[in-house]
Amino acid sequence: MDAVALSRLQFAFTIGFHILWPTLTIGTAWFVTVLSALWWRTGNTVYRDLMRFWMRLFALGFGMGVVTGIVLSYEIGTNWAGFSRSVANVLGPLFAYETMTAFFLEAGFIGIMLFGEGRVSKGAHFFACLMVAMGALISSTWIIAANSWMQTPAGAVADAQGIYHVVSWWDVIFTASFPYRLAHMVCASFLTCSFVIAGVSAFHLWRGQHVAASRTAFSMALWLALVLAPLQIFIGDMHGRNTMVEQPTKLAAMEGLWETTKGPAMTVIAWPDMAAQKNLYAIDIPHLASLYLTHSWDGQVQGLKAVPPADQPNVPIVFFAFRIMAGIGVVLLATAITGFVLRLRGRLFTARWFQFLTMATTPLGFLAVLAGWTVTEAGRQPWIIYGALRTADAAAPVAAGAVTTSLLIFFAVYNVLLLAFVWFAGRVALKGPIDSAPPTREHPGMERSTLGAFTTSPVPSPVRGTDPARA
Repeated sequence: MDAVALSRLQFAFTIGFHILWPTLTIGTAWFVTVLSALWWRTGNTVYRDLMRFWMRLFALGFGMGVVTGIVLSYEIGTNWAGFSRSVANVLGPLFAYETMTAFFLEAGFIGIMLFGEGRVSKGAHFFACLMVAMGALISSTWIIAANSWMQTPAGAVADAQGIYHVVSWWDVIFTASFPYRLAHMVCASFLTCSFVIAGVSAFHLWRGQHVAASRTAFSMALWLALVLAPLQIFIGDMHGRNTMVEQPTKLAAMEGLWETTKGPAMTVIAWPDMAAQKNLYAIDIPHLASLYLTHSWDGQVQGLKAVPPADQPNVPIVFFAFRIMAGIGVVLLATAITGFVLRLRGRLFTARWFQFLTMATTPLGFLAVLAGWTVTEAGRQPWIIYGALRTADAAAPVAAGAVTTSLLIFFAVYNVLLLAFVWFAGRVALKGPIDSAPPTREHPGMERSTLGAFTTSPVPSPVRGTDPARA
């Protein structure tokens, strides 16, 4: 592998690892904010216990996101000097805006969020949680704006030396693909978080521990999933139609469509052969791709052969990554609908097979995000700025051996970080929220802990309102 391919592999690995943590923390921050508001308004200790529990997991994810995100800035300078030279006037300010409007907001209030509960008023703590959640959302907005400009560049022109200069910041930020990418990514984060919450809660329900808190979180997460899963599919459809217009070669790779066709079939599965420029072992459903891409029976869709092979992405990677993402979306939708049916039948909290199913779906959202990001980035190739700057021309003149060394170091360090996160987050998740249920007759004045032992704690006072487990 040459230095360009190794630099691509290194950046793909590091940004793929990094994207896991914003995916977790964007949704978790808003869940903690909702719980803080409910604890403030109702005084129900179940919401307090859930808020404290998920704040711990948020803090771990936030720390991982900060550490792995800083690396990317240096990597752009060291491995992609040609890219930095060309687009610094455009993307540099966007990254600066992200720091000033989002990261500073998160950094300013995260201390109050994590350590201020009980030391400041409930209203002040809710406000701190809201600011951190807003900061996470604003941060994703600026990053998606930068990536969308690379996908569908507008509002900037290149001079004779290939240096881009901004002529309209509005057009740079609000590109043709920006609203679809932002909605798709934010919805993916919330959907992933809802299944993480549901999976952890299902584990405690299966163990018969922290029942009141786990029922509340399980119910809230599945209501959210029931709304977000079909919404994400709808947003994905709009995003796909936008891609068909703005990046038709990428869409053709996603569909495995080689020839420009009227009324194209949906290729369920195949092996795209780039050398032969055709699909092998294909299973097709006639006209179905035309229906969901053009919303007509015989709409025309551009094929891969409309551009030279040198301008085509790696079709198998894009083709299979798209099917992984879409397949997981269908599984999550089916799980959310199943939960709704069980809720109607009064079996949501008692069907143990569904608890196992929900636990199994816990990591699927992350896999879908990684697959979707692969489609987005690999489908743009061989362009780093779509149609304007080739990836090979954006790389720095570094030795392949140097990139290999740094890649191996990143691989080792990041796996250590992942193991550390799994260890500490796993311990927090297994411990679970403190059960706020009233003490049992056999153990008055005591509450059950995660390990099945009993620890002394004051009996919670009665609160007004309905049982949150019935919510």
